[in-house]
Amino acid sequence: QVQLVESGGGLVQAGGSLRLSCAASGRTFSNYAMGWFRQAPGKEREFVAAIDWSGANTYYADSVKGRFTISRDNAKNTLYLQMGTLKPDDTAVYYCAADDVVAGLDEAEYWGRGTQVTVSS
Repeated sequence: QVQLVESGGGLVQAGGSLRLSCAASGRTFSNYAMGWFRQAPGKEREFVAAIDWSGANTYYADSVKGRFTISRDNAKNTLYLQMGTLKPDDTAVYYCAADDVVAGLDEAEYWGRGTQVTVSS
């Protein structure tokens, strides 16, 4: 049983930065692969970034490579997404997810409620 709560969303101008956090409850956080997804109005949910249980391996969607950085602090049971050089197309609700393996994150066992990120022109 894992519960996830996102925070850090808000309104930012294009070119700016924002850091999202996902706080996890449970005693086995370090055993899970973690990821970020986003969904814009009228669009399907899309993959953003993922990280394995150790933090040694990271994965990014082509649209965010070089701009976003995913990381985790297992001691604090927290997942992060550092977003830089933000674009209006990054506007979406961002969700964190947890599953046993990275490949399973698209249909993850656990999801947060989401946090809104709005990037203005």
